[in-house]
Amino acid sequence: MPNEYVEPVGNRILVRKDESRGQTRGGIVLPSDAEIPTITGRVVEISAMVERDADFPVRKYDKVLYHPKRAIPVDLEADNRLFVVPIADVCAVFRRSTEPVSSGELEIAEGADGDGDATGAA
Repeated sequence: MPNEYVEPVGNRILVRKDESRGQTRGGIVLPSDAEIPTITGRVVEISAMVERDADFPVRKYDKVLYHPKRAIPVDLEADNRLFVVPIADVCAVFRRSTEPVSSGELEIAEGADGDGDATGAA
């Protein structure tokens, strides 16, 4: 019997959801009923349509942040962590830079006050 696999079609990708965290980054252990929902995961497969589209720079094995509302669970594994996600619901791709962050970029990031104005002026 051949192994089963999932190939997303259309503007979709297949994501393996990251494990839910039981502890904050600061080390606070969370009770199981207060678990923070996880909306990040690794791209397992990409549809041919997404792969050809230069507007979506998502590659296999990328870590992505996605909106979970329209993610469709795939019942293929026992732990049920596979989801077909519309590419439009991918909010961000996590990248690692090999070059150090310049001081100008750091000042912009630190000066952001949440309203879209990176200068910090009100």
